[in-house]
Amino acid sequence: MAISSVGGLILDKTVSDPNFAGIAVFTPVINGVGGNLVAVQASRISTYLHMSGIPGESSEMAPRKCPTPCSTFFSSDVNSRSARVLFLLVVPGHLVFLYTISSMQGGHTTLTLIFVVFYMTAALLQVLILLYIADWMVHWMWGRGLDPDNFSIPYLTALGDLLGTGLLALSFHILWLIGDRDTDVGD
Repeated sequence: MAISSVGGLILDKTVSDPNFAGIAVFTPVINGVGGNLVAVQASRISTYLHMSGIPGESSEMAPRKCPTPCSTFFSSDVNSRSARVLFLLVVPGHLVFLYTISSMQGGHTTLTLIFVVFYMTAALLQVLILLYIADWMVHWMWGRGLDPDNFSIPYLTALGDLLGTGLLALSFHILWLIGDRDTDVGD
């Protein structure tokens, strides 16, 4: 709860600034997509571990304490392949949501190319970090006898809210600093 609260404070601070009024529409999208993707991966890794035993038992399938980014994303095991597929779903998924928001004329942000680039960078970075942390956290909780399905997903989605809101606020701030200010804010 404390993790999500920090994300809420960031959102409150940015929404109250008229220069960042459009962030309110995009925050649930970036947080929802990131949280759902990491929950799928955490559940998948947990199911994979459950196939070989119960939490807390040593398992051949839970060999490492802290994975490297290369082992999380580039190894040949099924969880690494799953992480790559989920990561590749970020761009098409967010493009659909951005198009929907734009066509419904939601928010107070014009979808310029530079905005889409910064938004996608924030979304990709959020999911990349979340998938890496999920790989570590699920194995860590498994080794301590905790069922990762019950214990890791709330932490991961809260962290997703914090990362998504923080990276989106940073993107809006950078866009404002480089002069990509909206002319339709407040309309």
